[in-house]
Amino acid sequence: MPGARRCVGARAPISRPGLERAVTAPSEGTPPPTAAARRAEPPAEERDSADGAATPTPDTAEVANSAEVANSAEVADGTAEPDATPDTDADTSGTSDAAATDGAEKATERSETEAELAAQRELRARIEQRKAEKAAPIESGAKLSGTAADLLAAVRAVESGEKSGTAFFDSPARSAGKTPTAPAPRRAAPTPAEPVRPRIPEPATAPRAAAAETVTAVRAVLTEGGAPEALAAQVAEVLGEQAADALREDPWRLLAVPGVRPEQADGFARALLGAECGPGDERRTGALVGWQLERAALQGHTALESSVVRGALAERSVPDPDEALQQAIAEGAVLVFQDGIEEAEDGDESARPPVPVLLGLDRYALAEESLADGLARLAKSGADARWEATEPTELVRAVAASGLVVHTGGEAARTEPVALAEAARALGLRAVVAAHSENGSRRLGPAAVTVAGLLSGAQGPGRDEDGAFALDLLVVLDAPQLDVETAAMLVESMPDGSRLVLSGDPGVLDSAGAGRVFADVLAARVCPQTASRTPDPGPIGELVSGIGIGELNQVAGPGKEVVIVPVRDAGEAVHRTVQLVADSVPRAIGVPAEQTQVITVGHGGSAGTRALNAALKQRLNPGPGRFGGFDPGDRVAYAPALGRTLPGTVVSAEADGLHLDCEGTPVVVPKERVDSAVRHGWALTAHQAAGMRWPAAVVVLPGDAAQGLSRPWVYTAFSRGERHLSVVHGVDQALPRAVAEVPAQERTTRLRTLLEGLLAPAQ
Repeated sequence: MPGARRCVGARAPISRPGLERAVTAPSEGTPPPTAAARRAEPPAEERDSADGAATPTPDTAEVANSAEVANSAEVADGTAEPDATPDTDADTSGTSDAAATDGAEKATERSETEAELAAQRELRARIEQRKAEKAAPIESGAKLSGTAADLLAAVRAVESGEKSGTAFFDSPARSAGKTPTAPAPRRAAPTPAEPVRPRIPEPATAPRAAAAETVTAVRAVLTEGGAPEALAAQVAEVLGEQAADALREDPWRLLAVPGVRPEQADGFARALLGAECGPGDERRTGALVGWQLERAALQGHTALESSVVRGALAERSVPDPDEALQQAIAEGAVLVFQDGIEEAEDGDESARPPVPVLLGLDRYALAEESLADGLARLAKSGADARWEATEPTELVRAVAASGLVVHTGGEAARTEPVALAEAARALGLRAVVAAHSENGSRRLGPAAVTVAGLLSGAQGPGRDEDGAFALDLLVVLDAPQLDVETAAMLVESMPDGSRLVLSGDPGVLDSAGAGRVFADVLAARVCPQTASRTPDPGPIGELVSGIGIGELNQVAGPGKEVVIVPVRDAGEAVHRTVQLVADSVPRAIGVPAEQTQVITVGHGGSAGTRALNAALKQRLNPGPGRFGGFDPGDRVAYAPALGRTLPGTVVSAEADGLHLDCEGTPVVVPKERVDSAVRHGWALTAHQAAGMRWPAAVVVLPGDAAQGLSRPWVYTAFSRGERHLSVVHGVDQALPRAVAEVPAQERTTRLRTLLEGLLAPAQ
C-alpha cells in the first residue's frame, strides 16, 4: 500500500481477546500481586475508559461484567469467538449451555449475532486473500534470527533519526511526486435485478458455548492455580478445545481473557509453575505485549508507538523490554509500521523529521488497511451523470462528483442526507440510510436501517451474488460511532461505482471501538466535504452549539427546556435525579419516566450508573430481582456487541434465558450471559447514549465526576434530550473548564496517513 511500511508481515498471532472495548475511564488501583490470582474477577476499568476524558474517573474499579463490552468477538486469524466477558454464574453454566445449544439446533435461521459473526469471518478471509495477492508476508520464525534479531535495533535507529526507515522495510518507498497506483477493481457494480436477500433472522441469541468437557478441564486447571472457577466457560471459549493444556503450558494465556490483569495472571502462573516462573519468562513478556496493545484498543488506539509499549513493559518489571519486543515481533504477535515514508525531494534524509514507529495487532492493521483501500476505491470511482437530473444542492453536487462524501452537522442536519437518499430513489437508484442504533433509525422512518442490521442481512436490500450490497447509494448517519472494523466491513461490501456518504456530528464522542474513522477521513481531506448550515433549534440547540465551540452559555428557556439543579454531594445528586425522573419532569414537562433518560459519566462511583439504576429501580419498579437481579418491567440496556446498546424492557424469565422487548424486537438472552450483556437502563453512560435521543434527558454531574469531563462528553450528553434537559450539577467550575479546555482524547491510528498516501488531498 502506498505510504504504508510494514516491517514484519508475520501471520502467526498469539491468542488475544476479541472485540472488548472500554466505556468509562480507567481506575488507578490494582489488587496486590500476592492475592491477585484469587481475586481474578476483572475490574470494569478495562472496558470503561472511553466514556471518560483523558483522565480517569473515580471509583470505577469494579468487576468486569459490564454490559457495554463486546459480547461477540473475532480474533485476528478470522475465527469468531463467543462472548468473552467473565461469567460469574458458574453453577448454572452447564444447564444454560445445554438449553442454549438445544435452542440453536431447533432454530431454522441464523440469529442476528451469528449472521454478523459470519459476515466478519467472510470479510477477514477476503482481506487476507487480497493482502496475500499484493505482497507475500516475510516469514518469521519462533526464534530470533536474521531480520527479526536486528529489527528492534533498526526501530531504535529510525526513532532517533540516525537512519531512514526506508532502509529496513519490505517494500520500497514511494518516490516523491509519484502518483499512487489505484487499487485494482474488485468486481462489477451489481445490477438491480435479483439481489440475494437473506431472510430476516430470529431474535438474537448467544453463540454456542464451549463443550462441557472442555469447561470441566479448564475449571480444574483454574482451581489448581487459585483462579476463580467462574472463569472456566469464558477461558474455554477464548482458548478453544485445548484450553486446559494451553493454560498448563503457558499460564499467561489467561491474559487473553478480557478483564484479567497481569497481576492476576502472574499469581496464576506462580501457582502452576512455582520456581520456573520469572518476570523475564518469554511466555510472560509475549503475553504482556499483546495485552498492552489490546488494552490500548480498549481506549480507541489501533496502534501504539514502540517507545510507549517499551515503557509499559518496563513498568511491568520486564527485565529487558527491548528483547521482549524482539521476541513478540519474531513470533508474529505484533506488527511494525512506519507509515508515510517518502523520499525527500532534495534527497537529504537528515533534513526529514523522524516518523514514529508504530506497533499494532494484525486484526486492526488488516481492518485499517482494508478500509483505506476501500475508501480510495470509492473516491476514485469518478463522476456519475445520473445525478444531473435532480436539484443541484451542495450535497448532490458532491455525490455526483465523487463516490465518497463527508457531511457534517447536528441533529437537524440529518434531514439533508435523508433528502439526498429520497432524491436518489426518485432517480431510480437504490438508496439506503443506515443509523447507529434502532433509536436513531426509528426517528428516520420505516425505510431506515441500522448499521448492524445492514451488515447481518436482517435489514436493507440484501447482497448480490458477489457479496456486495445491492445498492447505489449508502448514507451512514452517526458516522463518528463507526469503529475501524465495522467501517471496514461496510466499505468492503460497497459495490464499485456506488456512492458512500458518511454523515455525522464531529463534536460528539468517538466510537466505543478502536479507531476514529470519521475524524480521520475528515482530517485527510481526500474527498468532498459539505458542512450543514442547519442549526439545531430551541434552547437546547443553542446551548449545544456553544459547547461545540468551547463556550458554556446561559440560554433562555421559557418552556423550561433547560434546567440546572445544583447539588452538594453524590448522595444528593442521586436523590434529586430520582425526584426529577419520577415527579418533576412528568409534572412540569409532560414527559413520562419511561421516556426520560439519565446520563452520567461512568458506571462506578457513588453517582454512577449502578448507584443511579439501583435508586431508580427502587422507586419506579421495585422487586426482588428474581432473575439475575432483574424483574419484569425493569428498564434495561442490552449490549449484543461492542458499541451497540439496545434499550429494552424485561418481559419475563424462562428456562432459555431473560426475555426482553428491545423497542419492539423480542430478544432472548441466555442466563449465562445476563451478567455480561444486560444492565439496568434507567441510567446510561454518554458512550452508551451516543446515537440515541429521548424526549427528556437528565445529565448527572456529581463532584467526583469532574476528572471524567471533556468537551465531547458534555456535547454528547447535553444533546441527547429533544424537548428537555435537566443538569444535576455538582462539579462547580469543572464543567465550564472542561468545555473550554479539555478536547477529545487523542487516539493513535493509521487511517489518515494511509488515505493521504493513496489519495491526493481534495481541493
